[in-house]
Amino acid sequence: MRLTSEDRNLVVARELERAKEAYDDILYLQKDGRLSAAANRLYYAVFHAVSALLIKDGHQASRHNGSHILFSQHYIKTGILPSDYGTLYNNLQSLREKSDYNCFFDVKEQDIAEGIDVAHRLIQAIEALVAKSENQQSYNK
Repeated sequence: MRLTSEDRNLVVARELERAKEAYDDILYLQKDGRLSAAANRLYYAVFHAVSALLIKDGHQASRHNGSHILFSQHYIKTGILPSDYGTLYNNLQSLREKSDYNCFFDVKEQDIAEGIDVAHRLIQAIEALVAKSENQQSYNK
């Protein structure tokens, strides 16, 4: 799918909004003891932020696994973002899959607590990269 620059910016902004919404959900779900739902929202907060970054730079993933590969290839292995963000993304996907598809798997409070701060930092780092790119685009016009 080809996007105009304006359309791309709209999609990126919406993905970042969805990342923030999902992140906000985590705190309520965690407080209410709904840890499986919190794990789901934690993964999707990161997924939407990563999707925004990929879209901003013109990368297209058709599946969740594809976004992991592209994220690692273009942002982790290149040193743009630290490797612990790649590890977090992979761990959250695994946690979400276990909690969503295995009725005998119980998410632990520690699983959520460990991911919340790193996910928040990753979302902020992605927002900064997107803003930097937008500022460079404005400067080049």
